[in-house]
Amino acid sequence: MFDELRPHLVELRKRLGISVGSLIVMFFVMFYFHEFLLNWMVEPLNDALIEVGKKSVHAADGMITTSQVGGAFFVALKVAFFAAIVGALPIILSQIWLFIAPGLYAHEKKMLIPFIIGGTVMFVIGVMFAYYVVTPFGFDFLITFGSFKFTPLINIEDYVGFFTKIMFGFGLAFELPIFAYFLALLGLVDDKQMAAFFKYAIVIIFVVAALLTPPDVLTQLLMAGPLIILYGFSILIVKMVNPAKPEEEEEEEDDDDDENDEDDDQELDAIKEKQE
Repeated sequence: MFDELRPHLVELRKRLGISVGSLIVMFFVMFYFHEFLLNWMVEPLNDALIEVGKKSVHAADGMITTSQVGGAFFVALKVAFFAAIVGALPIILSQIWLFIAPGLYAHEKKMLIPFIIGGTVMFVIGVMFAYYVVTPFGFDFLITFGSFKFTPLINIEDYVGFFTKIMFGFGLAFELPIFAYFLALLGLVDDKQMAAFFKYAIVIIFVVAALLTPPDVLTQLLMAGPLIILYGFSILIVKMVNPAKPEEEEEEEDDDDDENDEDDDQELDAIKEKQE
């Protein structure tokens, strides 16, 4: 059994090695631009703090602080790592595809480029949606709430971790149509199965939204809403790629399978009689 798994383990190690290597290279590249990237990340927070200054008369303007020795350095590492994952995503997706490619048909192996482009584009769209739509509403509500009594002092280490969590959550969520397309292409799901799972998907979506977003209803709805729409869009994609067969055809296929099984049993019985 181990001998059968060994080639797959070797291939997996190779693909993981290339993915990690690309991530390391991209990390050093992104670390060079960490100041620009950090300014981009902090911009929604700065906008929310400016709103605090406008709305708050009694409290002082909010501030971004650090509570650790060398906190700025560790923040730069986190920022570079987050950007490196996004930058290395095309290579990582290509390695995932090349790992599963030996088990695919010839026409399915040709979908490498669409898988890489589609996966990368949808991830970036998810990040942009979170940055330009979700975070302005979420940060404005969370930071300005109660600011007439308290001065918001935002820890930059906590903020960067919080920010990257939201960005990754939305980026991965927007991959749903891509994965649905390729699962349908492989014949693993059809539109009937996805439609039947829709009511459970809604529950899962709201649970995921609650885990990946701040603890306010507005931000959770801003994530759950697009996810539900994307799930419905995924059903349409799957319907075009691998539509469910009518019940009559399924019954005919089952009957054909039963007939083939009976023929096989008769052939086996005939062989046994001859041997006797």
